[in-house]
Amino acid sequence: MVRDHLSGKLAVILHADVAGSTQMVQQDEHLAHERIQDTFRRFSSTINEYSGLVLELRGDALLAEFERPSDAVSAALAFQSGQSEFVLSLNDDLKPVVRVGIAMGEVVVADNTITGAGVVMAQRVEQLADAGSLCITAAVRESLSGRLSVEFESLGQQDLKGFEEPVGVYKVGLAENTEVPLPAPVEVSRKTSSPWKYIGALTIAALVFTVGIVYWVSKEESLEETASIERMAFPLPDKPSIAVLPFTNMSNDTEQEFFADGMTEDLITDISKIAGLFVIARNSVFTYKGKPVKVRQVAEELGVRYVLEGSVRRSGDQVRINAQLIDATTGGHLWADRYDGSLNDVFAMQDSISQEIVSALAVTITGQNNNDRQDETELPDAYDAFLRGWERYRLGTPEDLANAKTFFEQAIELDPNYARAHSALAAAYWTISLNGWSRNIDLLPFEAREISRLTIRKAMEQPSALTHQIASERAAYFYRRADRALAEAKLAIALDANDPAGHLAMATAESVHTAMRFDPHYPAFYLTRLGMIQFTLEQYDKAADTLQKAANRNPDDDWTFVYLAAAYGQLGDKEKALKAVDRANALRAKSGWGALTLQTVGSHSTAAGRRYYFKWFGDYKPMREGLLKAGVTSEVNWSALINRGESNVDIKGTKKIDVETAKAMHERGVPFVNVDFKWQGDRIPGDFYLENWSYEFNESRLSEIVGKTQEVVIYSRGSDDFREAPEAVARAVTWGYEKVYYFREGLNGWKAAGYPVEKAKSNSLFTR
Repeated sequence: MVRDHLSGKLAVILHADVAGSTQMVQQDEHLAHERIQDTFRRFSSTINEYSGLVLELRGDALLAEFERPSDAVSAALAFQSGQSEFVLSLNDDLKPVVRVGIAMGEVVVADNTITGAGVVMAQRVEQLADAGSLCITAAVRESLSGRLSVEFESLGQQDLKGFEEPVGVYKVGLAENTEVPLPAPVEVSRKTSSPWKYIGALTIAALVFTVGIVYWVSKEESLEETASIERMAFPLPDKPSIAVLPFTNMSNDTEQEFFADGMTEDLITDISKIAGLFVIARNSVFTYKGKPVKVRQVAEELGVRYVLEGSVRRSGDQVRINAQLIDATTGGHLWADRYDGSLNDVFAMQDSISQEIVSALAVTITGQNNNDRQDETELPDAYDAFLRGWERYRLGTPEDLANAKTFFEQAIELDPNYARAHSALAAAYWTISLNGWSRNIDLLPFEAREISRLTIRKAMEQPSALTHQIASERAAYFYRRADRALAEAKLAIALDANDPAGHLAMATAESVHTAMRFDPHYPAFYLTRLGMIQFTLEQYDKAADTLQKAANRNPDDDWTFVYLAAAYGQLGDKEKALKAVDRANALRAKSGWGALTLQTVGSHSTAAGRRYYFKWFGDYKPMREGLLKAGVTSEVNWSALINRGESNVDIKGTKKIDVETAKAMHERGVPFVNVDFKWQGDRIPGDFYLENWSYEFNESRLSEIVGKTQEVVIYSRGSDDFREAPEAVARAVTWGYEKVYYFREGLNGWKAAGYPVEKAKSNSLFTR
């Protein structure tokens, strides 16, 4: 479907077809269609790059509109130059050689079809061109004088079918020793439809008298190979379903890739908030980025009827967006358009595209669709910083998250009310805190947790679906509040029903399957989440199968193997269970954690036992039973070494020291280890911090600090700590450390005695 604003205006029309396409199809129908489709995909990209707009693709023919004749000729020459090299690289006779015709004339829109003298004339002129060449009308030739380094060969006055008067036609080629013209810079003008001022009145009069001639349509096949509903990986949803392919970065600057990706993701987010649409998640569509995929393939693999594709071109603060919507089941183009403007206009452009999609798919908007832009900024620099940060946040590594955080903070500094940036910053800090990567941003674990809490609180002033998703996980992970976690998950879904993250947070098998449908190319942790739920439901055979698939896709997630070992243990398959335990321990050792024990799971005093979500809380007995059957044993009973009195704690196998003794040992260079979970940053100078409740205090980490026959002092905040330091001391004794000293008065006693303290931050595995 072409744009309504084409009706009754003068336009530059380009028509192209593949010479000898019938013979190609007769030789090898499937390969011929692939070659033709690939050819016109590349031609379409070139047309977009040169400010043109593809209007129709039918069989072996392409129809496009330009505002400037010079752009149309430049695009044709640029494509022909590349196509000639491509054809030479083919080793068979199926060579898609394209001929092109360009004309100027009026066009009209009738019954969703573009017609008019300009269309017919361009098609007639194209038929005069030799294979691989370009022909233009005299009117186009006149407008190009002195503008391009091209050569013209007059073909004289041609009698064109459907036209009473002969039309001057020229063959066009690049002048000798000249290069293909580059695209003109993006203009500030926006969607203008004004006539070309430089065309003379006589030329116009000679062309417009034929308005109303119906466009000759002899190509019955669609360029796009149609998708088969029977071959689709999933049944089509009961409402219009769409996948938005990553927009192509048409900018000369490859560093603008983040901007094109940001435009794509913003558009996905916008239309996913429309209740009447089924929208595939960002993760799945971006698996096609940079790949020469077919619309049919995308539709069949993702189970959708419609596919949106386009390009973004940015030059300074000027932006051009081209987009087209395709019905994969028919191969037809429902709508195509181009949008020009500045960075200030980006959101208006995105809104226009969303509205065009809604109109083209006849979606009825009812109720609140949550797309009021209240969370956005009006400052282009803030938006630019956000997109740069979001690109890095999506990569998910500790280093990328640290960089993402910096960009989000920059966006907030530019616009303190930028709600979306606040949500993203909260997400970055939450991910850093959850994964124990605080030291990568020069923070201690407690500091990262506190900043995460504060950033989420700020984001909650104007929450997004992302904000509620984070709040849901925090409620489960830190507070063990299933009711609160589920309530936040429901709020996330209410704001964006197409976002799989909200459905994952609901933590039921059904909700995980829903998330998988929105994200068909889902990552491995979806399977891990599903397997954990199945295990909790005591569906051990299903859990083992699901978790094994997760392990095959991501062999570096230790907790996938922990649950897999428990599932195999419950099924009595000890051989597979032992292999899973070995893999889990290898991964834990690589991360500096201790070997898996029964205390690792189900203990309310370890982060491991607090990590499982929502409806799965409560009974860890099946997990512990499965691991026991898998050969996992208990730690030596360190708790038996602790004797807690009403106001005192004694630990067998260790010595308790006072402040003066601690000071003397410190002066002798004895290592001090702080295990205070609630540590606020003051430290005994030169100590090591191994947080006792989050993996860090284990035999492997302690061995990096001190040998088992050397002296070591373990302390916490002070005498009011009856748990953290005593437990750490007792564990060290069971690991074979012979000279462990328990500094009972801890940091509070040290400070009360007037001894010096310092603040510490470090990027090392432990603070020193």
